[in-house]
Formats: sequence, structure tokens, C-alpha cells
Amino acid sequence: MSEQQPVVYLVDDDPSILRSLTRLLSGFGFEVQPHATPEQFLDAHDVERCGCVILDLLMPDMDGLCLQEKLAACGRSIIFLSGHGDLSSGVLAMKAGAVDFLTKPCLQEELLAAVFKAIAEDGMGRAERAEKELISKRLASLTPRERQVFDLVAAGWLNKQVAYELGTAEKTIKVHRARVMNKLGVRSVVDLARIADRVGASPLPMPLNLRGTEARPH
Repeated sequence: MSEQQPVVYLVDDDPSILRSLTRLLSGFGFEVQPHATPEQFLDAHDVERCGCVILDLLMPDMDGLCLQEKLAACGRSIIFLSGHGDLSSGVLAMKAGAVDFLTKPCLQEELLAAVFKAIAEDGMGRAERAEKELISKRLASLTPRERQVFDLVAAGWLNKQVAYELGTAEKTIKVHRARVMNKLGVRSVVDLARIADRVGASPLPMPLNLRGTEARPH
């Protein structure tokens, strides 16, 4: 089953804007879902689908900045398109992660460029979140001892140093290390370090004696 194409959500309380944007974007092959209120949009919004939101700034009951805040958790790409934009609102929107802040009327080329950029960023964000979720699941499959070995090896410790730190034999650490790599689906220490970086693991201090022949102070 093929993946659904990206969707462009429109949220604007001006019916004429919804009609014109729907015609324009549909004409360029986008799937467009227009909504007259933020509440209507939130009821229909599918967080699992790739796409973007073209959002008005000033609307009754809930303004665009408030809706942007509600969408922050799902990482949805947002383009503001407003006839009442001001510098302070634009700065707030961009600081909160908006892809662009356009004023009505805007050039067709500007809008299309913003839409392509927003959809691309939305797709990359989803891929990154999916990768982190997969890594988290794999890390959760490690035993407590395997997680200790992962943390130390990913920080650049040698097998003999890990063995001394954990009070076990070096050959035992090699077994744990092999199991860690198998569970995480990697083949090198560099890959382990990248995983640690991806999940934001705190770097561990290297042992003072790099040869591992003396005790590291505790």
C-alpha cells in the first residue's frame, strides 16, 4: 500500500481566501483541506500525515499563534499568511518554528516555495522522530548491564577499562558488547557513539588511566 501524498491544511476565517488558495494549490497537484476555524481544523487534523498548515494570524476565538502552540507537540510545519501581520507577530511566529510568515496578498511563487519547503521540513522532522523512536525502543530492550556497557563503550572506553569499571572479566564485556550491537543493529563503536548523541546521552568521563591497569578514582 503506497503512502498518502502530503496534505496542505488551510485555516482562515475568510471564505474567499479559502476558495482561492484551494484552487491555486489543487491546480499544482496538492491535496488541500480548507477549514474556516481552528477548532474545525483540529477536529480533522491527522497528525500522522505529512504536510503543512497555511494559517491566518487573526481569527475569532483562537488566533494563529495560539493554534501554532497547540501544534508544537506534533512538530507540524506551519506557514503564516495574514493580512494583519506585524513585525512582533512575525518574530514570535518564526521563533516558535514557523517556516515562513507571508502577508496578503503574496506572490504565487512565494507561497508555492514556502509550501514546498514546509512539506520537506515536515517530512524530515517525521523521519528524525521515527528514527529516535526506533532507537529508544532498541535501547529499552537492553538489560541493565548491557546499558552500562553501551554507555561506557559509546563514550570511548576500551573493553578492559569497562571490565575494570564494572568488576568483571574482559571476555564477559566482549559478550555484552556483541549483544548490544546486535540489539541496536549497529556494527561499530562509531555507530554506538552516534546513537548516544541522537538520544542525548550525557558524555561520560574517560578513565584517567587509558591503559586500564590502575583503578579509576570513584
